[in-house]
Amino acid sequence: MAAKKEDKKALVTEITTGLKLRMEDDEYTVYEKARVVGSRALQLSQGAKPLIDLSQEDLAKISYNPIEIAKLEFDAGVVPLTVKRSLPHERENIAPKN
Repeated sequence: MAAKKEDKKALVTEITTGLKLRMEDDEYTVYEKARVVGSRALQLSQGAKPLIDLSQEDLAKISYNPIEIAKLEFDAGVVPLTVKRSLPHERENIAPKN
């Protein structure tokens, strides 16, 4: 019986998050990641300095694309943005930076 309850809980979690069966508090959904990367790419395109060191070769390889730079920053965990999640029952969860 416990397995069925666990499966039902996982299904509800999948439906409410739309992405993952068991989402931990420190993981981002693809929508959150897209929003963070997009926001950081906008900052970079408007003249913000990259937070990771990239050589001229690396920049040329990614064609100076701010979205690719923002993805690299996100993967390195240095993007200075957080995600505030509204959870049911008036609780809030702020996902930590990577």
